[in-house]
Amino acid sequence: MEGILFPHATPEGREGLKEYRDRGGYQALEKTLNGSPEQLIQIVSDAGLRGRGGAGFPTGKKWQLTREAPEQPRYLILNGGEDEPGSKKDRVLLENLPHLVLEGTLLGAYAIGASKAYLYINARYDDALKTIQAALAEAKKAGYYGKNVLGSGFDLEIEVVPAPHNYVAGEDTAVIEVIEGKKAWPRQKPPFPVTVGLFGKPTAINNVETLANVPPIVLKGADWYRQFGTAESTGTMIFSLNDDVNRPGVYELPFGTPLRYLIEECGGGIKGGQKIKAIMPAAPSSAFLSPEQIDTPLDHNSMREAGSALGCGVVKLVAEGNCIVEELIKIADFFAAESCGQCPACRMETSTLAMMLKKVQAGQGGLPMLEQFGKILAFNKGKGFCNLIAMPGPPIESAIKLFPADFEAHLTTGK
Repeated sequence: MEGILFPHATPEGREGLKEYRDRGGYQALEKTLNGSPEQLIQIVSDAGLRGRGGAGFPTGKKWQLTREAPEQPRYLILNGGEDEPGSKKDRVLLENLPHLVLEGTLLGAYAIGASKAYLYINARYDDALKTIQAALAEAKKAGYYGKNVLGSGFDLEIEVVPAPHNYVAGEDTAVIEVIEGKKAWPRQKPPFPVTVGLFGKPTAINNVETLANVPPIVLKGADWYRQFGTAESTGTMIFSLNDDVNRPGVYELPFGTPLRYLIEECGGGIKGGQKIKAIMPAAPSSAFLSPEQIDTPLDHNSMREAGSALGCGVVKLVAEGNCIVEELIKIADFFAAESCGQCPACRMETSTLAMMLKKVQAGQGGLPMLEQFGKILAFNKGKGFCNLIAMPGPPIESAIKLFPADFEAHLTTGK
């Protein structure tokens, strides 16, 4: 991976402490410790950094809310659960640039006044867990975390927690539950983690890629960062392309880059030279886009105006000749399987949607069946503790709108 903020790793893979320091590593931390947490929050806010975990919430605002919460102690959690199907960006950063991720974690902890940080990393990522442990050992020996960091009076303890392999375990409050030794079940909100989080104390939870953006911002400034991207979506984002393109991989691009550039120039186009039938900019939970929307800019506002979303940057393509109904069944089955079962509305909705799509596939129910999808989704809106209950909606509703012929073919012929 080569990019603006995230350059090549060393030929051996993991970038060690020496290599990281040779290119300015930990200078942002040293600079920040000579100033105040408020100054750090201000520069991150001025840069316009938004979360890269899917929601796009302003990072500076999250840190400010956590710091202003009166309870002590405060905690920072690096969320590297990454169970979004096809997402590889966090794993790549953890495996190749662990000190960048670690420095971002230290800066985030200093900003909110945390006394302890947790690195919550997907338990399947053996290499990432090993590289982050090695980086922690190097950083501890160099005095970058622990007691009295670099003589500043800032103390920080860090603990690594393997994250369970299930989709909901990456949701912010489910992360908190796992660290507390409980099931990966989301909590009802409010209260939000910034005021009542881990062990009932104020907690900031940031995605791996989000925190990796912080050291370059501190070192080079908010104006430098705003050179990349758009006014509302500043900087760059890492996008994951998978086996439906000729060059699968992760690609860092400035926000506002046309979707076509990612698919054709980076990914080499859809595999086999086929034509594109549909695009999911944030698989599996985003609305489908038509091939005519391939020039939509990759930024939050443009995707919202196009009727879809960026999510955490997993772009999926559906080639012509594939049936959208059958693609939806895969998505619905995934959400039905990944629902934790805590909320009856979610458990019932996800299983019902999967069952209904299979009836459509078999030609049962007729065209009136299609009207029921929207009614079920509207009835259950906002009834779950987390957002999984809403995730099957955009793919289903957009597919019915964009590809009615696929549904009609199944409903009239049963195939």
